[in-house]
Amino acid sequence: METNRQKKIAGVLQKDLADVLQRAAHDGMRGVIISVTKVHVTSDLSQAKVYISVFPQLKRDIILKGVKENSSSIRYEMAKRTKNQLRRMPELSFFMDDSLDYIEDIDSALKGEKGNPIKNPDLLSKRQKR
Repeated sequence: METNRQKKIAGVLQKDLADVLQRAAHDGMRGVIISVTKVHVTSDLSQAKVYISVFPQLKRDIILKGVKENSSSIRYEMAKRTKNQLRRMPELSFFMDDSLDYIEDIDSALKGEKGNPIKNPDLLSKRQKR
């Protein structure tokens, strides 16, 4: 169960991270949209799991690798932005948000493009609950 403080910090991080990542993508890769879909902060406020979504999807592995490699500079930029709201910047862990892929799979299954998922449940990928 997340506390109000965790939710507030997650909201601040989500807003500022979206801005930082989008600005970096604009400078380096034109036509790429990066959005921060979700941020989970641990109860001790030391760790933050950041879920990102990338469009077009073809570039998401490259983008995620680049974001992970530059996580220390992203954390530094975030610390400068949030210095008045946070005493200590949490460690940032980045993950790809696959919910759009999952929705797309369901949508195509409902249209009958991949067969009937009711008769063959293996058509839809299994999702782990987070």
